[in-house]
Amino acid sequence: MLKSRDTRRNFCPPNHWLSEQEDIRADKVTQLYVPAARHVWRFRRMGRIGPLQSTLDVGLESPPLSVSEERQLAILTELPFVVPFEERVKIFQRLIYADKQEVQGDGPFLDGINVTIRRNYIYEDAYDKLSPENEPDLKKRIRVHLLNAHGLDEAGIDGGGIFREFLNELLKSGFNPNQGFFKTTNEGLLYPNPAAQMLVGDSFARHYYFLGRMLGKALYENMLVELPFAGFFLSKLLGTSADVDIHHLASLDPEVYRNLLFLKSYGGDVEELGLNFTVVNNDLGEAQVVELKCGGKDIPVTSANRIAYIHLVADYRLNRQIRQHCLAFRQGLANVVNLEWLRMFDQQEIQVLISGAQVPISLEDLKSFTNYSGGYSADHPVIRAFWRVVEGFTDEEKRKLLKFVTSCSRPPLLGFKAG
Repeated sequence: MLKSRDTRRNFCPPNHWLSEQEDIRADKVTQLYVPAARHVWRFRRMGRIGPLQSTLDVGLESPPLSVSEERQLAILTELPFVVPFEERVKIFQRLIYADKQEVQGDGPFLDGINVTIRRNYIYEDAYDKLSPENEPDLKKRIRVHLLNAHGLDEAGIDGGGIFREFLNELLKSGFNPNQGFFKTTNEGLLYPNPAAQMLVGDSFARHYYFLGRMLGKALYENMLVELPFAGFFLSKLLGTSADVDIHHLASLDPEVYRNLLFLKSYGGDVEELGLNFTVVNNDLGEAQVVELKCGGKDIPVTSANRIAYIHLVADYRLNRQIRQHCLAFRQGLANVVNLEWLRMFDQQEIQVLISGAQVPISLEDLKSFTNYSGGYSADHPVIRAFWRVVEGFTDEEKRKLLKFVTSCSRPPLLGFKAG
């Protein structure tokens, strides 16, 4: 609870929660559960906090865990914040890699997914062709063939770059508020649009499931996408329940949160404020009164019941309004990425996992792990001239270059070697 508050309010110094006694490293943890058999392991709670077991997806019994190994897994599932963020990222990426080996293997493109997408209808085509009915397993490799605005083939063979461009553009389109599925807070952070059902109809939940799967695919492919999400929404994805409490309201609507805090401490006659157990929605310009409880419009808010009113308002804004949206999105995300693995991170860390960190770009790191082809090498005069020009770039220009090459203006979480 205290760590959750610190995540929202940041009142503890940096690294306050890290443990110097625990030595949990990615290589030590994952080598226990990703041996030559290349099986996939996952956390499984036995009771609230009890022994944790590794399970095999290939029908074999997993070896019993030692006390030390159980302790390490217990820490990762119950107290992950005592392990450095970078180490947890390594663990997460190794788990994904092991899972990917089972699904995709090391060989050529065999049992993969081939889709043809019209660039001008990227969301519509992807929603249809990558639906769970047509492609139930998005963990497979996806090869994309793009058609231009005239319906003609775009040049290029997808060796991975076209797919990454496609996925980046698809997510940009799907999460664009103009699409209607997501809105932004006053700070420009994304959360599900409560009015989506009015815009799309009864199929709205299928779109959230689809978008959850596609964001999961980006995480699965270790691909950064610059999508800033509201903290409360990310918390809903990570929790064992999709509901969050009033403390998260500030990340959705700071003004409503302040008003509720004012009401809580108001020393005057609460009934004079003229409140009742209703809220007013203004979706699509149409005012709609919603009762917070049965007969709420006839129940005045008083000093005796104001706490109940405050919590009902917060619950409506954070949970009831968008419950179906968030449940569908979570299910789609879990279809590609194990949520237990994501729960090693808090809401701020998940945002970094999705979008990368706002850190300076290390040009030396980028140069060290740049691959050359077509007769070029690091010592070629053209390449040397290129890097001399880049060295003179401003930070913004370097980010634009990185975005042009990788579709993201932020460097990989563990450096360009890992990217």
